[in-house]
Amino acid sequence: MALRGKSPDFLKKRLKALFFGEAGVGKTTAALQFPKPYLIDTERGAEHKQYTDYLKNNGGAIFQTTNYDELIAEIKALLSEKHDYKTLIIDTLTIIYEDLIDKYSKDKNIGSGFGRHYSAAAIDMKRLSNLLLRLDMNVIIITHMKNEYSATHDQKMEVINQIPDCYKKLPYLFDLVLKMKKLGKFRKAEVIKSRIESFKTDEEFNFSYDEISSRYDKEILEKQSKEEELVSEEEINKLNKLIKLFNISEESINKILDKINCISIDEMTKEQAIKWISHLEQKINE
Repeated sequence: MALRGKSPDFLKKRLKALFFGEAGVGKTTAALQFPKPYLIDTERGAEHKQYTDYLKNNGGAIFQTTNYDELIAEIKALLSEKHDYKTLIIDTLTIIYEDLIDKYSKDKNIGSGFGRHYSAAAIDMKRLSNLLLRLDMNVIIITHMKNEYSATHDQKMEVINQIPDCYKKLPYLFDLVLKMKKLGKFRKAEVIKSRIESFKTDEEFNFSYDEISSRYDKEILEKQSKEEELVSEEEINKLNKLIKLFNISEESINKILDKINCISIDEMTKEQAIKWISHLEQKINE
């Protein structure tokens, strides 16, 4: 088989970042400085005047929910409908994740194995992550913070780190992870993880949107978002009939979906669905 590698091209893309830190350090205020924010508020913490002023001044909007399905529906709408918003903020994802864990811990339909509720919640978090990475907006996820412990030589537990209080694989999904701090009048950001050359891991800087935009491509941060056309109900039905006709296994379906960063068929783009349908229809005529 011929090698399929090609010369890499630099791809300019939206900023996808995770902010975490103690309560009161200004994580929400920091995020709301970004252009045209669409805030999904899971704690009803953004009803205070300083937050509503930020939203109004930056041309933003707020949607309040603690329901995972409502969160997904809203992100799909931002992904597929024309709008003026440029930054999606979820504040906090901790609440959504904890609710998923609680729901699945009570669900007898997912089995009785150890950690089954975490495995079920992980699938939901993967679905969310896939949609966020596709979204043509800056994405800022805010979480609470928790201590990470380790046993000492005499079996006592000691704090070794402070980490985001959420789905444990969450930091791996983002290009930039910032631990927010408040020192006097200044809001500081410590770079915990970075795939961006202008942000060095373990570096600490005074946080502001101007500082972020001076290190990142401001044109990319502030450009108009472009919507995706999602698969239609008609195309879903047609694809499902073809899958049944060819008796395609669930394992094979999942492999195809994994390649295009989807969990289910209804999350495909119209282009992806038509391509798959055309491939299967061509096989009928062979």
